[in-house]
Order: sequence, then structure tokens, then C-alpha cells
Amino acid sequence: MSRSGREGYTIISGVYDGITRGDTEPALCHRHEVETEKSKRKDRESGGLHVNGARPSPEAAVARHRRIHGESRKPPIRRRAGGDERRRVGGRSSERIPRIDAMDLLPAEGPSSMGARRQGFRSLKLATVAMDEPLAEKPVGVDYGVLDNGLTYYVRCNPKPRMRAALALAVKVGSVLEDEDERGVAHIVEHLAFSATKKYNNHDIVKFLESIGAEFGACQNALTSSDETIYELLVPVDKPDLLSQAISVLAEFSSEVRVSSEDLEKERGAVLEEYRGGRNAAGRMQDAHWVLMFQGSKYAERLPIGLEKVIRTVTPETVKQFYQKWYHLGNMAVVAVGDFADSQSVVELIKSHFGQKNSNCIPPPVIPDFHVPSHKEPRYSCFVESEAAGSAVMVSCKIPVDEMRTVKDYRDSLAEAMFHCALNQRFFKISRRMDPPYFSCSSAADALVRPVKAYIMTSSCRERGTIEALEAMLTEVARVRLHGFSEREISIVRALMMSEIESAYLEREQMQSTSLRDEYLQHFFRKEPVVGVEYEAQLQKTLLPHISPAEVSMFATNFCTTCSCVIKIVEPRAGATLDDLRAAVLKISTLEEEKRISPWDDEHVPEEIVTDKPVPGSIINQIEFSPIGVTELLLSNGMKVCYKCTDFLDDQVIFTGFAYGGLSELPEAEYISCSMGSTISGEIGIFGYKPSMLMDMLAGKRAEVSTKVGAYMRTFSGDCPPTDLETALQLVYQLFTRNVAPGHEEVKIVMQMAEEAIRAQERDPYTAFTNRVREINYGNSYFFRPIRISELKKVNPIRACEYFNNCFKDPSSFTVVIVGNIDPASSLPLVLQYLGGIPRPSEPVLQLNRDDLKGLPFKFPASIVREIVRSPMVEAQCSVQLAFPVVLKSTSMMEEIHYVGFLSKLLETKIMQVLRFKHGQIYSVNVSVFLGGNKPSRTGDVRGDISVYFSCDPDISSRLVDLALEEILYLQDQGPSDQDVSTVLEIEQRAHENGLQENYYWLDRILRSYQSRAYFGDVSDSFKIQDEGRTKVRKDLTPLTMQLALQRILPFPCKKQYTVVILMPQISHLSFLKSLILLSSDGFTRNVKILVGAAGAVVLAVSLWRYSRSALNS
Repeated sequence: MSRSGREGYTIISGVYDGITRGDTEPALCHRHEVETEKSKRKDRESGGLHVNGARPSPEAAVARHRRIHGESRKPPIRRRAGGDERRRVGGRSSERIPRIDAMDLLPAEGPSSMGARRQGFRSLKLATVAMDEPLAEKPVGVDYGVLDNGLTYYVRCNPKPRMRAALALAVKVGSVLEDEDERGVAHIVEHLAFSATKKYNNHDIVKFLESIGAEFGACQNALTSSDETIYELLVPVDKPDLLSQAISVLAEFSSEVRVSSEDLEKERGAVLEEYRGGRNAAGRMQDAHWVLMFQGSKYAERLPIGLEKVIRTVTPETVKQFYQKWYHLGNMAVVAVGDFADSQSVVELIKSHFGQKNSNCIPPPVIPDFHVPSHKEPRYSCFVESEAAGSAVMVSCKIPVDEMRTVKDYRDSLAEAMFHCALNQRFFKISRRMDPPYFSCSSAADALVRPVKAYIMTSSCRERGTIEALEAMLTEVARVRLHGFSEREISIVRALMMSEIESAYLEREQMQSTSLRDEYLQHFFRKEPVVGVEYEAQLQKTLLPHISPAEVSMFATNFCTTCSCVIKIVEPRAGATLDDLRAAVLKISTLEEEKRISPWDDEHVPEEIVTDKPVPGSIINQIEFSPIGVTELLLSNGMKVCYKCTDFLDDQVIFTGFAYGGLSELPEAEYISCSMGSTISGEIGIFGYKPSMLMDMLAGKRAEVSTKVGAYMRTFSGDCPPTDLETALQLVYQLFTRNVAPGHEEVKIVMQMAEEAIRAQERDPYTAFTNRVREINYGNSYFFRPIRISELKKVNPIRACEYFNNCFKDPSSFTVVIVGNIDPASSLPLVLQYLGGIPRPSEPVLQLNRDDLKGLPFKFPASIVREIVRSPMVEAQCSVQLAFPVVLKSTSMMEEIHYVGFLSKLLETKIMQVLRFKHGQIYSVNVSVFLGGNKPSRTGDVRGDISVYFSCDPDISSRLVDLALEEILYLQDQGPSDQDVSTVLEIEQRAHENGLQENYYWLDRILRSYQSRAYFGDVSDSFKIQDEGRTKVRKDLTPLTMQLALQRILPFPCKKQYTVVILMPQISHLSFLKSLILLSSDGFTRNVKILVGAAGAVVLAVSLWRYSRSALNS
């Protein structure tokens, strides 16, 4: 997984003909959300533009403070599984957004009978069960069995996504099984599987899968944890033999992985780079906590990534021995979930490919149990991490994993989930108080390793505030032990959980195949029952109303400091001591024993979001655009609303409203204050209520609304089920009609978080790197420069909130697109009341023409720039960004934007083949396109850049840059192969097909049709023009046309204009002298040696001067 923040191919999902859907965001993420429980499925949320060129103000970092270390603003309500550290083989993110520039026109779908389906849940019969009744051991709804050779299989037909299959090979083998000289071998085996097998050679598996549209990383991946290894594929099944070939690949993984010296040497570099990438601040903190947690057990010494020494020196014989010993079919399962004609034919395919295989040793080796010792006394750690993103506190209590076998066990799991949910509600409210002890805090239970799960509390706090945060965390758990949760608190949690299972029940026939696959994996690894959504809904509906506050509160005993507890703080500079931690624990324990902790005091919560219902607006004009199945309304207040009815998900409606005009219009003097408007307003409450109060008001509802202010646009977005559409639209109404007024305490908290975030950025070695990239590529524009603490102190909160209020004031400047399971008969009256009822101001507010907006000042260098940025690091890291200028001509924009997408994918694939598969020196590469700096005008060329990002060994970074340049130049001179073009076309087509089945895809496409330079009032025409552009480019795409596009869009030859910035570790004076001396010994002249000596004398003199100054100061 790359750290670049610029997902290569996905950039095009946010850009069309020069218009950036996501808009350039100076803060990377000016978003403020109201969320009421577990996130809905945003499987492929389109339009999320990853902008590397945006100015890194503290906005996003403030949001990160609110979520750091796993906090969820919506309490978790379902058990999590498989929380241990995992190592993936794929070099790209597995959560990539498909390229969605245009699509085939589909007929409109009518609304489903949502009312009847929801009534079906409401009338769902309660289950008549005894508490000791066993849950089914055999998974429900799936063909399940075991072959004669011991292989377990799960096969299920599932139509979402259409003509796709989610496959997996699960192996009960992880790093804990390694001997001392094998540390890291389990992960190496996983890598080698994709490299070479008996049937495939030189990463031919990767090439084959990509040739059928299964992208490496996104659709073919693997992971290794302490206890297990999983190989995952997501493949098309619309052509003969594709499924059979994919299953044959899994069969190769099971017993035919080739381990030769050549194979191992090629893969060492990728594994080493993955190891190096994990040795950043977050990785070091995670590894240290893991070792502390499992001290005294083998798990503490078997992190999946292994030891660098073993990775570098392990022999093929050792790897082969591990593979042959543990990879036994009796320890494996094949999972196949997909759009199959019938499940039995898939079972026969599995038998055909696996049935004749016999494992190397019969019977299978016994997987030993590895004991994790308990301890009564807490373990303490004060971890000083100079590169840490902030100060944090972690409290972990280990308990044995509880097996779920009976209805009583299931009931207990519900009560446990309710405990964490209720506790998180409290943590959230405390974090919103005046002068809070922490910025964020969360609680969860997680199965870390096979025998142990942990109750984990984590918080992020101000620097030198760790003891106060720890005391607040322990106090709240002690308060629950003494006084319990109130009936009101539990009723809110009960409503949240009932709402969630209702949604799952309504969409039980629309689950993603990958989700079902993961359920069966947990059944195989952890024996988690799979009883089916229908029965689980019955159980929850039966059991939840009878779980009392006292039962829920009992789970607070698992957070006792005498229960195998580990308490750890992380600070960028040493502050608290171990004695301080012990004293804090003793202090709270004493208060609890003496019962000097008062009960929880909750605030009064209004019942209605909108107290005075607005007068509904009216429809001035209505147009049906039947080719794309949308209806457009012009409301009496000037707002334009477009809706499309779909049946992809029965319980989802999503919407986005946008208006032109954003931060680019501001004078530079006001930019910083106004860019902070979203954050300050979000802390106060943008819907007329404090966030902590609104959370309770929305209990049991699933309505989310967020806002964003970018360079050229302001947007609000929402996600809800059809039954909560009124609530979501009420929040939009409140957004437009309630003014945010800054309070001293709220502003103080935001500024404190922002200052902490800036200091954290300054500690991060990558800050100097990213800042220099922006400075070089975008001309040191104020919009792209990093914010400084001195600038932060000049923020005017009154002006910030005033600007935010004006951004969402005038409804006549907004166009709103709504997509999902909409019933116009019931939905349109709500639209008219809450959107049409927004009053239009007497004078226009920020009503701007897209063609008249001010463009951002940025300019790419006209010549070659190659720079090395050296930054202090705890451990050596190296990042490389190679960038080329891009100019897309206005006259051919409709085609050029598609060519850019195909080229970025081609470059990513080919550079990956060279740097990883051929030379074995990188883990991943991302090629991305940035066009977000251009204003959304209908005329003019579009400027931007294409960037190649990878991390590598610092010693070979320049050589790898040259190899990448050589590959790009070769493609410009010789062109790609027919197979290269076919692969890129196939990957794009498969992503396109998947997108057609998702609401977010359609929402994004319709939005970009409005925002396209081809839009002149008819959204259907704009949609058609974009689609024709995609069709034409696909039809014309050949090796020659792609070669010409490479010459036309990139500088040709590519070596004449580019920038390279390389992040390298800072060299100490001693190392610098040593390197010079080594250089001088390699045939340098006498004059050079004299210069070296002089340089050494200067360095020595400076060092002595600094020492004398420090001695004087002391």
C-alpha cells in the first residue's frame, strides 16, 4: 500500500474534460459529517480526488485527531474479526475506485416496493429459542463440504456484482509457526506464490489475471497474519473457462509454488521494501505495542513481516521446507462466491482442480496452540517516538477468545457490542466538552490472535496530556462499573443496533460477494457461526429489547487493570514516566474503591431537528431525460434537483449538491482564516446543534450529511435509507438556515488541535519531501504551501464562520443530484418541503459563474529538476516522485481525458513490471494524474501533471528513476504491445461494468455531466457526449494510438522536461566525512583530497563551536 496519497488510476474517476469532480482541496479534506452509527456500504465511492498538490492546512489533520488510533464517531456495533497485523503481497491498494469517465446508457429503473419490504422487517416474527439452544455448526446458505484429501470448500451463488466471482484460498498457517531461522518465511511464501509455480513463470499469474481484468492489488492480493494466510481473487466469469482458470491458480498456490534461488532473489527486494515501509513511526509503535501485549508468548516474537536478516539471507531450501511442511490441504479451504449459474458446477470445478492433489505429508501436521500468559499486574510503557503524529494513550486488556456456540453466547455478544457502543457515545461527548482531556477516544473488542482477544481503548490528546487522558479513560470505565449505563443510554444503543440489522435484512439479497466470502473465511478460521441474515435478524429483534443496562454494564469488568492489562503512552518527546502511569492507575482505583466517582450526567436533548416546519416550495419546471433515466426539477427558490431511481440497494439513497465558487475567489490575506471555516464550524455544529447533542437526536436513524469547501466548489453530500430521507433533508435545511457563531472555547479546542497537527507534520520526515514536491511542481503558490503556526495564530474565527455560513446560504446557486431507491410519490414532498423550503436571500450570495472563477496560480518547471531532500529519520526511508507536465488541448478534450486515464494505467503496469517483477526492487508503484488545479471553465486548455511514485532502498533510488525514465521513453519510441493495450482495455471495462451496478457510480457520472464543459442546459446531451468520447477512444486504442498519445500528452522525449524529488535520510557529519574519504580513495586527485580535508576541518570547527555554545548556555 503506497503512502503517496495519490492513487494512480483512480484520479480519472474525479476528473472529466478538465473539471475536477472532487475539486482541489487546500486542506485535502474540508469535510464535516454527522454520522449516527456504523458506516453504510460506500463500496466504491466515486469522485474522491486524491490531490497531492493541495495545500496541507491542518483541517484534515484535525479530522485525523478525531479519528486517530481507530476512533469511530459512530460506535461499533458488530464484532470485528481478524484484527492482527497482516502483510499483503499486492503493491496497490485493495480499495481502488474504478475508472468511471463514461458508461453505456442504461434504461431507468423504477422504484422498488420499499414500504412493503420494510414492513416485512417490522412484521418479522420473533424467534422462539432457548438460551442453551445451539447455533448451527454448518454454515447456512452455502454449499459446504470437505474433499477426501482434507480440503474444505464453500460455494455460494450471489449476483452482486454481476458476472463476478470472489475467490479465496484460506490457509491456517501464519508467522507464529516459524522457527527462529524462518522469521518472515510465511510472508515470503505468499509473495512467491504470485511469482512462480509449476505451471506459471515470472509473474505470469499476475499478467494472466490482469489480462482478464483482475487488477493486481485491487482484484488479486494476499495477506499473512500471525495465524493465517489468505489468497484473494476477484475475477470476471462472463467468458468460458475464466472461473476454471482462476480456481486452477488457487490450486497452484496450494501445493505447486516454486522456490528456486532465482525466484527468491527476485522477490527479496519487494519484501525488503515492504519491511522498510513498515518501519515508519506508525509501524514502530504498532510493533512495540504488539511485543508488549504478547510478552512471554511466541506471538511476541513472530511479527508477520519477520526479521530483515532472515529476509536477506534465508535459503530456498528453508522456504521450501516451511511450505512443504505446513501447506497441507487439510489446513486449507477454498471459498467461491459469485454470479454462478449454479453452485454444484463450481463444486465440481474445485474437485477437478484440487481433488487429485495429495499433500506432502499425510495426515496433516498438527497446528499447535501457543499459550499467551495472563498477568495480574499491569504492564506499562512510555514510548517516545520523535516522528509520531501526536500523543496517544492505549489501554489493552487481554481475555480468552469466547466461542459462540449457543443462543446465549450470541446474546452475550450483543450485550458486549452494546457496551462498547454506549462507552463510545460517552467518549465522544467528553471529547466535545470544553477543555476536553483528549481529542478523540474509542473502545472496541478485537480478536488479535487465535487464543486471545482484547478490550482496547485508544485516545489521542494534546502533547504532555497523556496522563490526563489516561485518567479520564480509566475514570469513565470505573464510572460504568460503579453506576452502570442509564436506561436512556441503552435505549439509544438498542435503536442503533436495531436499525443496523434492519438494513442488513432489507439488503440481504444485495450483499457484495466479497462480504460473504469474508464471512465464510471467519467460519473456517475461527468457527464463527454463519446462520444467515434472516435468522440473525430474528434473533436480534427477539433478544435486544430484553438486554438490560445492568447486563451491558457488566462488561466493564473486562477493562480492569488487573485483567492482563497493558497501558502504553506514545509521545513525540519524553514527558510522562512509568511512575506517572502507575500513579494514575492507583489514583483512579482509589477513587473507585472509595466510591468517589459521581454518576454520568447527560444533557437534555431536543426531540425535533426542525422545530418549525418550512413552507414547501413548488416545482417551476420539470424535465424528463429518459435516455439516462433522470428527472430534473427547478424549484421555486432557484435550486435545481435531479433524481434517478435505482434498485441496486433497497436501503440506500445518496445525494450531493454543488455550487460554483470556493476558496480561489478569496484574497490571499483571507485565505487561511476562511479555509479554517469548515473545521471551526464543524466543532461548533453546522446543523444548529452541538455534535454530541445531534448524535443522540439521531439515535436509531441512519442519516449522514457532510460538507466540503474546495478551491472552485462548495458541496454537501448525504447518505441514508429511504425511510430516513426526511431526516437527511432536514439536516440540509438546517445547514442553510442556521448560522454558526464561534465561541471562545470551541475555537480554542480547534486551534489547539490544528497546532498539534502542524507540529506533527513538522516531525514527519515526509513533510519536507511533500512540501518540496509542491513547491517545485506548483510554483510555490500560497494555495499549495504548508501552513505555519505563526499563520495559524492570525486566523480570524469570526470571519472563518461568516465565510462558511455564506458558502451554504443561497439555494439558487446549488444543483442537487439524488440517486437510489427513491419513491417519487413519498420523496418529492420531502424535497419540496426541506430543499424547496430553504429561503432564498434577497440578494445573491456567492452566486458565481463557472467561466468567471479565478484560477489557482501554479506553474510546472520548464526544465529538468532533480533534487534530493534530506530529512532526519529514526530509520532510513526513501520515497521518489517523478513528475511530467500535462497539457490537454481544449479542441480535443473529450478524447484526451480518456487517453490520460489509459496512459496512467499503462505506465503504472509497465513500471511495476520493470521495477518489481524484473528487478525486484520496489513493493508498489502508483501513477496518478493531477488536473485539479484548473478552474471549471468551459474553454481553455487544461494543465496538470502525471506523477510516478514509489519507495525503495535509498542507495538505488536514482538508478530506479533512470529505469523508469527508460521504460517511459521506450514506450514513446516503440509503443506498447498488443497485450499491453488489451490488458488496459480489459481492466477499464471491468471497472466500468462494476460501476454500472452502484449508486455512487451513477451519482458521480450525473454530477460530472452537469460539471462537464459539454453541459449547456441538457444533462442528457452532456452525458451522451462524454460516453461517446469513451467509446471512441476505446475503439481507436491500439499500440500506435497509445504511442502517439504518449508523445502528445507527455513531453517527448520524456527526458527533456520532468521533475524528480527523492526523500533520503539526513546524513550525519561523521557519515558525510566518511563518504568523502571513501570517494577520495577511489582515484580522486590530490586537489580533491585537499578539499575533503578542508571540508572536514570546517565541519569539525562548526561542531566544536556548537558544543562551546551549548556548554556556555548550560
